[in-house]
Amino acid sequence: MHDATPLIATLVGGLVLAFIFGALALRLRLPVLAGYLVAGVVTGPFTPGYVADAHIAQELADLGVILLMFGVGLHFSLKDLLAVKAISIPGAAVQMGVATGLGMLLGWWLGWPAAQGFVFGLALSVASTVVLLRAMEERRLLDTDRGRIAVGWLIVEDLAMVLALVLLPAIGGFLGAGHDGPAPTVGAMVETVAWTVGKVVVFVALMLIVGKRAIPWVLQAVSASGSRELFRLAVLAIALGVAFGAAHLFDVSFELGAFFAGMMMGESKLSQRAAEETLPLRDAFAVLFFVSIGMLFNPRIVVEQPWVVLAACLIIIVGKSLAAFFIVRGFGRPPKTALTIATSLAQIGEFSFILAGLGVSLGLLSAQARDILLAAAIVSILVNPLLFVALDRWIARHDADAPDDHPNMAGHTVLVGHGRVGRRVLAELQAAGLRTLLIESDEDAVRELRERGGVEVVIGNAAAALVLAEANLTDARALIIAVSDPFEGGQIVRAARALRPDLPIVARAHSPECADHLGGLGASKVIYGEQEVARSMFEAAQPQRQSQH
Repeated sequence: MHDATPLIATLVGGLVLAFIFGALALRLRLPVLAGYLVAGVVTGPFTPGYVADAHIAQELADLGVILLMFGVGLHFSLKDLLAVKAISIPGAAVQMGVATGLGMLLGWWLGWPAAQGFVFGLALSVASTVVLLRAMEERRLLDTDRGRIAVGWLIVEDLAMVLALVLLPAIGGFLGAGHDGPAPTVGAMVETVAWTVGKVVVFVALMLIVGKRAIPWVLQAVSASGSRELFRLAVLAIALGVAFGAAHLFDVSFELGAFFAGMMMGESKLSQRAAEETLPLRDAFAVLFFVSIGMLFNPRIVVEQPWVVLAACLIIIVGKSLAAFFIVRGFGRPPKTALTIATSLAQIGEFSFILAGLGVSLGLLSAQARDILLAAAIVSILVNPLLFVALDRWIARHDADAPDDHPNMAGHTVLVGHGRVGRRVLAELQAAGLRTLLIESDEDAVRELRERGGVEVVIGNAAAALVLAEANLTDARALIIAVSDPFEGGQIVRAARALRPDLPIVARAHSPECADHLGGLGASKVIYGEQEVARSMFEAAQPQRQSQH
């Protein structure tokens, strides 16, 4: 690749190799993230062949994290954040304390200095934003009670890490690790903490007072211009601009700045459109995040320090998870919620790498400890999707809220999705007197439907064979898939067709290509939205045209 174009070479090389190895991982029935990480290892400095620019790759990955947190903020109101503060704040604090203590215990066993053990343990304590949110989005859990607790927990961890990154130089000097000259006083540390917290408070206040009004107003004004291109540009400018300003003016992380920008934009009626406009870029740059992680990994550390890597992995996957599980259960939440939070936090990512890099530069963390941390991070990221698969199966079998009589239903219509289209379909089915079973993953919507009565509901992801089996697809009269995502719809069609080859399946699509995709997977009939609108408009115009002759 041409030396004069490192940005283009890194972008193209990362995306192309991520696609190749991601597709190979999917073919081998492995998590697609495994392919992205392998692509990073291949382009990293520790393997032969082409070496991508790690600095540029990290900056591209940061863009993905910013857009991802912005998208979460669009669906996460201040009311949602305050609703889970009672569990998220103490829960995150205790869980981080437990993980940090376990890391320090491992460091003591290895004979590390106290400062190194502390930094290592702190890096093990914070979960990856990208990994957690991807898992939540795939299962449509962000709008559920479990999802809100997990995101609130994540925000608390991000705030704690912002404080830690500012305090780390002072802590290192106080402990006398890697520094020459006098150690900072306690008074200096207190002053640093106060100054950092003050800047965060000012930023949050500014967003709640000014941003809450200004951002929706700007969005509405741009939308009135009628230019879709300008609207898309406005959304990206607000997301990236607020994130950059938060980091450089208030020393707040990019992630937290983007989250608040999205949350304030969520006050606008155009928030759904804003989310759709940023989705393609968000997904593309999120892939580069995993590639950038793979580039940092030195495979030799697994051979040289296998037991230490294993111990670090156990702290992340077992220690953190158990701590989170018991904390959530201690707040009286059901096992399903506790297991979801525990599984979500059983990995580490971007903040851990930032902290490790700063620790090495300050002389608080050795290069070997950093490599152990990276190896443990990659293992945890690879294992996390498998843990979620196991969790999905457990929930499908043990959902205490699900009615017990679903398998006895026969001659019923199975409806997937209770969004804008699903609600209308359900109303039509009930008006026609047809017995209906609804599959929905939004726990709040399910709770409301069950309280209202009149419809059987199964909670879960309809693409899972166990969920479809609970809906007794073998005796159903038809399956209607009302979800908007064509890829999710395709997974449901494939799973349903495998269970019942002769079942009539009706799905929805947004384009001819999506319609062909769903039809090719086995949908009996695909409703193409624009085509149906055109037909209805034509039919509505007929009486008027006939009256003119």
